[in-house]
Amino acid sequence: MRITLLLVLLSTAGLSIGQERTVGLLSYDQQRSYDGFNLLYPHSQPNVYLLNNCGEVVHVWDDESEFRPGNSAYLLPNGNLVKTKRHFVSNSDPLWFPGGGAIVEIRSWDNELLWSFELNNARARLHHDIEPLPNGNILMIAWEVKSKEEVEQAGRDRSISRQDTLAPDYILEVNPDTDEIVWEWHAWDHLIQDFDSQKDNFGVVRDNPQLINVNWDRNSGLPDWMHTNSIAYNPVLDQIVLSVPYFDEIWVIDHSTTTEEAAGHEGGKSNRGGDLLYRWGNAAAYNQALSADQKLFFQHDAHWVMQHHDVSFQHYGKLAVFNNLFTESYSSAHLIDPVVNYTTGNYPLDINRWGPETYDLTVTHPEPTAMYSGGVSSAQWLPNGNVLLCSGRQGYNFELTPDGDIVWEYVTPIRNGFFAAQGEILQENQNLTFKLHRYPADYAAFDGKDLSAKGYLELDPDSLFCSALITRTLDPKAGYIKVYPNPAYDQIFLNAEGVKNRHMDVQIFDTYGRLVMIQHTSVNHAIIIEGLTPGLY
Repeated sequence: MRITLLLVLLSTAGLSIGQERTVGLLSYDQQRSYDGFNLLYPHSQPNVYLLNNCGEVVHVWDDESEFRPGNSAYLLPNGNLVKTKRHFVSNSDPLWFPGGGAIVEIRSWDNELLWSFELNNARARLHHDIEPLPNGNILMIAWEVKSKEEVEQAGRDRSISRQDTLAPDYILEVNPDTDEIVWEWHAWDHLIQDFDSQKDNFGVVRDNPQLINVNWDRNSGLPDWMHTNSIAYNPVLDQIVLSVPYFDEIWVIDHSTTTEEAAGHEGGKSNRGGDLLYRWGNAAAYNQALSADQKLFFQHDAHWVMQHHDVSFQHYGKLAVFNNLFTESYSSAHLIDPVVNYTTGNYPLDINRWGPETYDLTVTHPEPTAMYSGGVSSAQWLPNGNVLLCSGRQGYNFELTPDGDIVWEYVTPIRNGFFAAQGEILQENQNLTFKLHRYPADYAAFDGKDLSAKGYLELDPDSLFCSALITRTLDPKAGYIKVYPNPAYDQIFLNAEGVKNRHMDVQIFDTYGRLVMIQHTSVNHAIIIEGLTPGLY
């Protein structure tokens, strides 16, 4: 059998071309990585990209340069893209806080605008995340401004506020077929306070964990009181989970209510109306714990692990979250496994406090400080048990096996909106990435689509690098050849599975296509390469 091998040779000083890579694909173990395509919507630019695991662009949804992410995008099974966006210049708008959006669009695979919805005025504005629902509707997060009079009447302690107004969050569900808002939930309808008995919502905070303490504040008294940064849906429970970072909590609410029921305390499958069904991460926010008991710290990307095509997946139904400020020096990701009654949709309380006591699973980078992001970021548990992590402030994306091995790494190659060249070193916040999501290779959206490689995002790309990491045979039916170690110093070995002929001729070429070595060998027999100049082959 004649095969061509690609490998990286190291000098005795341990230097190699591979170690000079700074953006795009950094590493890839094809055999252990989950096969799929990665949806990337970087900050500071308007386009949505679909990448294969080699970091090659296979599809682009481009937009006008005046727009920026607002902040998420999702690919639907029918091939349509749902994306959020805002105008580039937004900080002069009447309502603006970090994470602000404005517009939600549905675009076809060919980037045809199919539908658009905008909410951005002095009273309300979309922000951060959306969630496409199975019925075709879209859940959106928005701020709504409450006046000085409304804030005071709600029982807010004015001494903790730096401005007269407050901007709590609300959820709206929009039907793209009719442009109607068909459902709403407002945090403002579910308040509690123990500050002023002459004002609304007065009660005992610790005895009402289902309500939101209007005087809990972690944003220095600024109007962006909650800053909800993610929303996700569970179709089995008909529930919504929100990530509320200024409470350091995730909240679950009942979606089976009507809008009227969602404004009250009864109704819906749970018969709890719009009150919180579950909250977790910081029981001190409802006076049920000390700060030392806190589990979540400015978290992002809270969602249920719901792999519909594989219900036997071991983590199915658990809650996943990226824990940004887990420690002072590194972030983490977790799975949380709360107890829930699937008949009523309720979560049992243990003396007015929800469990579990701690995480079901914690994941960090093998070198923990290599993943530290004070904001943005995501964690996606994949059907093969791996987890795909995005450390968003560094635009650093990587995939871990359950054993903690890195099997894929990719750095967003965009510096402040402009493509970076291979070899450039990007600083924190220059390539902000809100999240990364991988869709399986057999996802329905890809049926009949052109997914051929169409180049790279980075400038001066190394088109041979991924090929050097992937071992192929000329005849796939013959099995595959694995080359190891790679990178190598002085010798390499071949391991063959499914290959009938255990003897072969091996040819090694340099990057100019010149034959530099030929050797007749057998499987698992060493090939001596110490005479080759260090480099890429």
